[in-house]
Amino acid sequence: MSDHRQALFRKIPSVDVLLAHPQIDAALSTQPRGIVIRAIHEILAALRTAIQTDMAVSDRELEPNTIAKDVMVRIGLLSMPSLRNVVNATGVVVHTNLGRSLLAERVLAKFSPLAGGYSNLEYALDQGRRGSRYTHVEYLLQELTGAEAGMVVNNNAAAVLLSLETLARGREVVVSRGQLVEIGGAFRIPDVMRKSGAKMVEVGTTNKTHLRDYEEAIGPDTALLLKVHTSNFQIVGFTEEVPLSDLVKLGQKHRIPVMDDLGSGCLLDFSTYGMIREPTVQEALEQGVGVVTFSGDKLLGGPQAGIILGKKDLVAMIRENQLSRALRIDKLTLLALEETLRMYRDPRTAVKDIPTLRMICCSYDTLVENAERLHALIRDMNTENFSIEQADGFSKVGGGALPLQQLKTRLLCLIPAKLSAQRMEIHLRHNDPPVIGRVEKDRLVLDVRTIQEKEFQTVAQAIKTLAKLNPSKDRAERNE
Repeated sequence: MSDHRQALFRKIPSVDVLLAHPQIDAALSTQPRGIVIRAIHEILAALRTAIQTDMAVSDRELEPNTIAKDVMVRIGLLSMPSLRNVVNATGVVVHTNLGRSLLAERVLAKFSPLAGGYSNLEYALDQGRRGSRYTHVEYLLQELTGAEAGMVVNNNAAAVLLSLETLARGREVVVSRGQLVEIGGAFRIPDVMRKSGAKMVEVGTTNKTHLRDYEEAIGPDTALLLKVHTSNFQIVGFTEEVPLSDLVKLGQKHRIPVMDDLGSGCLLDFSTYGMIREPTVQEALEQGVGVVTFSGDKLLGGPQAGIILGKKDLVAMIRENQLSRALRIDKLTLLALEETLRMYRDPRTAVKDIPTLRMICCSYDTLVENAERLHALIRDMNTENFSIEQADGFSKVGGGALPLQQLKTRLLCLIPAKLSAQRMEIHLRHNDPPVIGRVEKDRLVLDVRTIQEKEFQTVAQAIKTLAKLNPSKDRAERNE
């Protein structure tokens, strides 16, 4: 080790010296000692690494006063909860990485009393004995969809896994090759089927599958005909797939149930709002499928859940599967799902009060008004770091739903000057709370479709902070 390195290492103050520093000593009265010690160790470790790798480290950076300031910043970061609120300005409504669907205010109002008290989660009040947690939502699901029976698990992948494991373990499931989708996190239908113990029988080709392909694959060991809605992609051009009604008739002919995995799933016909038509849950059940599965936190606009609906005998078998206990949902998810479903009794209420539906169906004129209101909060700001203008753009539904649907929207664009689009994106992402935008055509764009009205002041303040930033002192790129 060189003499210069050794000299720098000797200048690093000890943990005890730093603990005695006035700033850090004061922090010990308000912060857990473990957090303070961890912050000190992390800062000192970073300095040692910098010296070891011959990074430029000045004597000033090794002074206790300088290190104490860095420790205080680190304490603040360590004290923050890992799961935090962020402002979604990306324009992706059902953003998988940002928590998917927002819950309605009506749902949130119910959380505190139920979370802070006991409930009749599995207690039948009318009978005074143990009940089923599924009854709290099953009656609503039956009412809204016409299903004979229903149950709920913790997500749609679990719903598919549990249904396949119950109805087809050790037996064959016939599915079109063009429907072997992969969803987020590299979860694939073939992998889920393998885990369930079912044997997958692929039929047809990527772009074309005919009814005869299914019929030729049916044998004495066939347990299910599976249809998977390709909600997160579309094959266009020379294509053909078997209508669900024809598949159901084929299943009835051979006394084999049909399972329809809708993925995102929806209870409303989006085409009435000027969008691409998605198959609804009600339509699948009306055509006679045995089981239909879909998500609660995508187009439905509720909490994370996997919903299983269908024939009474099949749902009863799935419910009795011991695996269902491992995949069941808790009382708060049930509460959120029940309240969300209750809003669907009046479609107008659903579109107005369920945030996901409200954002998807929001008119362009309303978005223009919102963009103008947000722009008015920062229009008089004076900065050389960037300029601001409004522009038209397109939002996305997200969550693997309606992949071809472009939602015309209004954008607030930060045009680079002294700050690049990338540096502005980093700074807004490090804001408290973080503001998540997107870099597009060398501009940082903020889509008003997904910015909630209560967040306008937060976004405006974050932009004003960005305007005051001194680019020459900015270390965001190095810290990133």
